[in-house]
Amino acid sequence: MSALSYPVDMSVKPEVTAFFDPATNTISYVVKDPASTSCAVIDSVMDIDYAAGRITYDSADKIIAFIESNGLKLEWLIETHVHADHLSGAPYIQGKLGGKLGIGDKITVVQETFGKIFNEGTEFQRDGSQFDKLFADGDTYRIGTMNCFVMYTPGHTPACMTHVAGNAAFVGDTLFMPDGGSARADFPGGDAGVLYDSIQKVLALPDDMRLFMCHDYGPNGRDIQWETTVGAEKVHNIHVGGSKTRDEFIAFRTARDATLDMPKLIIPSLQVNMRAGQLPPADESGKTYLKVPINGL
Repeated sequence: MSALSYPVDMSVKPEVTAFFDPATNTISYVVKDPASTSCAVIDSVMDIDYAAGRITYDSADKIIAFIESNGLKLEWLIETHVHADHLSGAPYIQGKLGGKLGIGDKITVVQETFGKIFNEGTEFQRDGSQFDKLFADGDTYRIGTMNCFVMYTPGHTPACMTHVAGNAAFVGDTLFMPDGGSARADFPGGDAGVLYDSIQKVLALPDDMRLFMCHDYGPNGRDIQWETTVGAEKVHNIHVGGSKTRDEFIAFRTARDATLDMPKLIIPSLQVNMRAGQLPPADESGKTYLKVPINGL
């Protein structure tokens, strides 16, 4: 679908509260319907001390406390994609507050790819059944009275989706703040040309559409930021703004990606997030383990 085909309604202005996780530079969001107490959580975080093999839930607990203290009703937990740099806290929050857990329907592609890389065997389901809802391009859903829709925006990964609620769009890793540019496209299933096309879809939304980032790294020492607009990205984004062509972007993105290290938490993140935030099954002794594929990524 083109951006003009999506059911944009700029008159609806959801209340968006951000939660920044400094350990992973992730921004999670509580998105509230302005006409009710219904809300959604987007891209939540589960904490891990990787060196110690210890899982904790401080980041998720902050979101839970906010929802409870404001008397909100959680209806959706949204993952914009299978994150490679942090673990999802969605099932933990769902266990406390309810709601449906959703991700793009191309999760099956990611599960197939990384199911092989991590040698998961036949017991690992690769059909997305770990999630409550698999979204396709153009699908709609509601947060209370607020209509939302989903745009398929692959390139960073094959399963990336942008979720739009009223005048707010949650772009995952498709875009960063204007001075941050764009996300890498060299993960398995990523594609720089496809990412450029996806970014153009996002930038075809109205100029005053609010855009919310999943990550920010404070380029050049500035304070962490997570909200901008389509108009600002079109003019100022250092990777795609102005008159940058598709070929120029592909050349730049490919060269830059070749210099980047793998995310520090990619191995635990992918194993957990392709399972909808669940840890791998425990062994017969009741202990849970993560795998490290040697020369597999």
